[in-house]
Amino acid sequence: MEDKAAVDTAVSVSRIKLLPPEEARRIAAGEVIDRPAALIREFLDNAIDAAAANIEVTVEGGGVKKAEVVDDGEGMDREDLRLCWLTHATSKIRSLDDLNSAETLGFRGEALAAAAAVSRLEIVSSADGRDAWHLEVGPGEQYPPRLERTRRTKGSTVRSLSLYDTIPARKRFLKREGSEAALCRQAFIDKALAFPEISFRFIQDGRPLHFFPAAAAKKERFAAALLDSLTGAFLHEIHVAGEGFSADLVIGGPELCRNDRRMLYVFANGRRIQDYSLAQALEYGTQGWFPNGTHPVGAVYVDIDPALADFNIHPAKREVRFRDPGAIHHAVSSALRDFCRRHSLKTEESRRGAGNSGGMGETAAFSTGASLFGGGAAFADRAPAGRTGAAAAMEALLEKPPAFPPLPGRLPDYYGGRFAPAGEAAEEAPLYGEPRYAGRAFCLFIMVEWGTKLFIIDQHAAHERMLYNRFLSSPIPKQELLAPLPFNTESDEEDRFLEAKREELARLAVDIEKDGNTWLIQALPAGWNLGDAETVRHILDLRRAGENMAERWAATLCCHQAVRDGDYLDDASAFALAKEALALPDPHCPHGRPVWTEITRDALFKAVRRGN
Repeated sequence: MEDKAAVDTAVSVSRIKLLPPEEARRIAAGEVIDRPAALIREFLDNAIDAAAANIEVTVEGGGVKKAEVVDDGEGMDREDLRLCWLTHATSKIRSLDDLNSAETLGFRGEALAAAAAVSRLEIVSSADGRDAWHLEVGPGEQYPPRLERTRRTKGSTVRSLSLYDTIPARKRFLKREGSEAALCRQAFIDKALAFPEISFRFIQDGRPLHFFPAAAAKKERFAAALLDSLTGAFLHEIHVAGEGFSADLVIGGPELCRNDRRMLYVFANGRRIQDYSLAQALEYGTQGWFPNGTHPVGAVYVDIDPALADFNIHPAKREVRFRDPGAIHHAVSSALRDFCRRHSLKTEESRRGAGNSGGMGETAAFSTGASLFGGGAAFADRAPAGRTGAAAAMEALLEKPPAFPPLPGRLPDYYGGRFAPAGEAAEEAPLYGEPRYAGRAFCLFIMVEWGTKLFIIDQHAAHERMLYNRFLSSPIPKQELLAPLPFNTESDEEDRFLEAKREELARLAVDIEKDGNTWLIQALPAGWNLGDAETVRHILDLRRAGENMAERWAATLCCHQAVRDGDYLDDASAFALAKEALALPDPHCPHGRPVWTEITRDALFKAVRRGN
């Protein structure tokens, strides 16, 4: 009896209490439905899983007053509707093992139960278009729910009303209606991007805002949802596959670059996820094709065997753990690099073909060095090996200037800086069919006349690209240091990088050794002229280059060895540099800036209001 009394006393004073079931449901629901946008996301997942072809989303009051998704999918019968709102009620899995093969967006059976715990939930559904049922449940209501017969075509309408009315503390922390509505709209766009084959409509406070008809390709839906018909023309779609996965890549050209990463999207099996590695793969794969400091526009759509990924590590499934993320990263970045290189060559051939015809299209009076993409490492090298800096590179140009295809046909009436008199036939230019040196401007730009165009070449950007191509296509000359340059790392990560990449650094003409806790630089590229601190910083910065170490290092070398803005070039050197610049397969510097721009004769005449 004494023992029982002691136990009763201990229980009565225990600080650990079991929450009432309804309170536990509301707390758990808060992990799934943290704001109205989560309702939209979960309802959309269910509609897509039901094989809907058309989906309509409606929000009122930022989604707090009303959040509704209507679909024409498979629908539910009376028994399904009676159970669907209960916690962990699901048609997707039957056991823990099924998680390894679940291919649906939803599978845990939390969405409708969570919605019913924090709002008034209404569902109208029909599995056959004849019998339809209406369910209405809310916080605190017990099983069985109220079910009424109604009328509806095949599909479901899922509606949440008065979100968080019974949890005022959580409601106070929501944003303003406009901000919450914007988040609902973003959740809608995320799903529309992932499933272009489905038609989507979005209505906010009675106003239709978006309508995306079914599209044949992901880039079409990407353009419709985020860009417009004009800029959407600069999007490209690439397919890549690996063991157990495939990926569609949508990528925009430099015309669409941004100063932030807000238009980089990553999807895995139809879910938008937060995955820095795959977003980084988009940037690595297009490195050198965008102006310095800017970022591409695009998306990675990964379709992976569910057994090779864990989608169950985040309450809202915003994160995924891949079994082999490196393989996906490598496939994405490699496919993009290969595409950009091939596309660069193709557009350059098209450009030259247009140039050989003696004019250019009416739609582009002014243009930059490459139509969409530039870059790539595997281009022909014209310079002899053994150069050690800008002077040697310039000498190489003078020794063997590049061949340049002649222009067929007559030159225009205007040439050599003057007009032909009215009615008088134009003389033939002395440099018929060849580029003509026209001078320099601002100690930076070289001007060349060629056919009906005036080319304005950036001498620094041009020389950078030439050196860059050569650094990547031939061994980098190495120079032993008279005395080793010692330095210490600041983290274990830096030590691991140097240990792992020692051989690769040696191929880049950087020899390093470790002496105790100190690293020693024994050799550097010939012509290296940076100070000790800058040298160490540039080497350690290669950690961020991923698979593009050689490209990053070549960009560093050529930037410091190329002729500078303001450097004097005599006419022969300037013309030789200009001709090689115009013959470049990729007219962009390694940082993405155009090497040259051009203006047509007609455009120049129009600019000064002069007739022909």
